[in-house]
Amino acid sequence: MDILPAIDLRSGKCVRLIQGDYQRQIDYGDDPVEVAIGFEVAGAAWIHIVDLDGARAGKIGNLPSIKAITKATEVKIEVGGGVRCLEDIEQLLEAGVSRVILGTKALEDWPWFTDLVHREELAQKLALGLDARDGLLAVSGWTAQTAQSALELSRRVQGWPLAAIIYTDISKDGMLAGANLEGSEELARATDVPIIAAGGVSTEADVRALAQLPLAGIIIGRALYEGRITIAQALKIVQKHSST
Repeated sequence: MDILPAIDLRSGKCVRLIQGDYQRQIDYGDDPVEVAIGFEVAGAAWIHIVDLDGARAGKIGNLPSIKAITKATEVKIEVGGGVRCLEDIEQLLEAGVSRVILGTKALEDWPWFTDLVHREELAQKLALGLDARDGLLAVSGWTAQTAQSALELSRRVQGWPLAAIIYTDISKDGMLAGANLEGSEELARATDVPIIAAGGVSTEADVRALAQLPLAGIIIGRALYEGRITIAQALKIVQKHSST
């Protein structure tokens, strides 16, 4: 199980949004490269990056910062937010990103997404981003709600050559109120695609609870920036669980 520290980019800076609300932003740093290097030094093997400008505008908005992070670190990078076409995917992969997360475009054009996932050259390089409120998916930077179910979509991609499903409970995200254990477990048991859970992780107890589930990874954001938990503490918990 991986621990993925999160870097949310807006105008080239590290921020966090409360429940995905662009009007409720917390600023954490002007230099995302410095933040990424710090995560690497702390032991992270992966970093989860969200291009918030891209998610809202429907086009990549922070490519220079993403390129700078991949150049300055040796960690693996996954990126989501604003990816709407094959050119976007190719740009990110050429920039050194290990996997690209598709959310809004995948849900709005399922045949397009299906074709991409099954292309040999993109096998295990794409992840499906499922961002949900009360089990229903949201798109366009979480500004629009759909009637689609996260559970239904996770079942639909059973057996697909996806690198992962990134499951975020929007109601928990940035709230430091604990993870959605029930929803995360439900998705993990519904599909053979690796599930990475995000949203609400704030304490060692949260990590310990998630480590008991059949997940591939845990994304941690605000709690790291505010010193409520460290990467070392989280890694120790998941490593201890994997050895038992």
